[in-house]
Amino acid sequence: MLSRRHLLAVAAFAGIVSSVPSRAAENIPYTPGAFGEAQKAGKPILVEIHADWCPTCRAQAPIISDLRKNPRFKDLVVFRVDFDGQKDVVKQFGARMQSTLIVFKGSREAGRSVGDTNGKTIETLLVKAL
Repeated sequence: MLSRRHLLAVAAFAGIVSSVPSRAAENIPYTPGAFGEAQKAGKPILVEIHADWCPTCRAQAPIISDLRKNPRFKDLVVFRVDFDGQKDVVKQFGARMQSTLIVFKGSREAGRSVGDTNGKTIETLLVKAL
């Protein structure tokens, strides 16, 4: 049986693959299948290792949201990994802390940062995925 969270992730990813703009601006809960499909499609990807209780994560969110409004990042796919609830995925990405941002250019990791709340350096990181 599929969980509601899984169904939402699949529905959101379907919108991104078909390039529906309203879906492209949403964060997608991480699933291996959706991540793999975005990589196969050659999409620029941001993986956010996020915790709701984390003040740095809360500071990063509006910065990333504002940057995604830039047409330059219109195809950026953002996957959110729950630091507390997806420990296996956190470990898979080699993240040691919440507030870790990892960008991929297709299947290749292009860069990462930890604890960054500077808009310019986050933008520089996102550009690496393009």
